[in-house]
Amino acid sequence: MSAAVLSASRRTALVNWAEHHDCVVIEDDYDAEFRYDRAPIGALQGLAPERVAYAGCASKMLTPALRLGWIVLPGWLVQDVVREKLLDDMGTTMLEQLALARFIESGGLARHLRRVRPVYRRRRDATLETLSTALPGAVPTGVAAGLHLYAQLPNGCDESGLVETARQRGVLIEGASEHWSDPRSAPPALVLGYGSIAESAIRDGLATLGSVYRAMT
Repeated sequence: MSAAVLSASRRTALVNWAEHHDCVVIEDDYDAEFRYDRAPIGALQGLAPERVAYAGCASKMLTPALRLGWIVLPGWLVQDVVREKLLDDMGTTMLEQLALARFIESGGLARHLRRVRPVYRRRRDATLETLSTALPGAVPTGVAAGLHLYAQLPNGCDESGLVETARQRGVLIEGASEHWSDPRSAPPALVLGYGSIAESAIRDGLATLGSVYRAMT
């Protein structure tokens, strides 16, 4: 569910494994622009450009409606991926690509990111602060970056019941089991997004969730 920052030794080991097995590592660095507690680390792709495909998109930085992404490929894969992309959707509209390129070149994207990073950090902090009191048994992970976190619930907690009862109270949350290949084997947990929610609404929603949790336990 949550991404992890690999140590230098593990990054080297992963690259060596890819080279030994003649594999390509796909690095989906979708949280690169939203890191809150430490400076971003270099992409794995920089260590082995012929073994790592580095992917990203505008969905979190700007809006999912833009429907634009990118991938930095090993040179020997470029033509094959271009051909598959053409067969898959016959290309991407040019106007949106040109508008995004102009936005980046003009410095607009950099200004936008400087403006929204503190906003998202405050929302992240409000989520963690309220979660610690509303669901004291929950263990949040994946909090250093991104726009959501994974909150593992105590063993035996009824994840689906908590999600459904919270929905009935007007709080829409996701159970983490939906994201597992075998939901029945997943430990009880929640996925809590905070990117598009004001801090006051975060606190109110988690307070309601906490009351549901206490009533169930």
